[in-house]
Amino acid sequence: MKIERLCSCMLLALLATSANAQKITPGLWEHSVTMKSRGGEMEAAMAQMQEQLARMTPEQRKQVEAMMGGQGMGQGMGMMAGKPTTVRTCITAEQAARDEMAPPDKQCTQVSKERSGKTLRIKFVCEGERKGTAEGEFTMDSDKAHHGRLLMETVVQGRPQRVELEQSGRWVSADCGEIKPRAK
Repeated sequence: MKIERLCSCMLLALLATSANAQKITPGLWEHSVTMKSRGGEMEAAMAQMQEQLARMTPEQRKQVEAMMGGQGMGQGMGMMAGKPTTVRTCITAEQAARDEMAPPDKQCTQVSKERSGKTLRIKFVCEGERKGTAEGEFTMDSDKAHHGRLLMETVVQGRPQRVELEQSGRWVSADCGEIKPRAK
């Protein structure tokens, strides 16, 4: 679940950026994310986690789902199984105006961001238990829609992993409801 959280955190940082002078619209965003690993180990581990979730009591399962929902993730377990997952994020007006968000994690740092027309290329480096790198390319379709890919190189349980995320995002509403924006 650590790699899933890292991927979603990195995605959150990417989602608040925009290309050229176009600004992303503040508010609630919904993203469809699919994640695949090169060797399939992560997908096997996620299948095992899904089995464990299925064996939980309804109360335990509800707690796990509430935790994931509070982080803006619906169907969160599907992301690691190669299935589309819905991730919701809240982008403040200040974040939209800066064209960036706080780092995705205290251990992650954005090391570059290049814009060309409606295309954004971005790189991150993460230290600590989530050590790794990520780079992606995203296209701003409008101020309320974008799509792109992120490629991560990381270590999971002592073994190197290469993870690819494909995502598309769409603006939902000016009101974020219970989804809280990431703090700087």
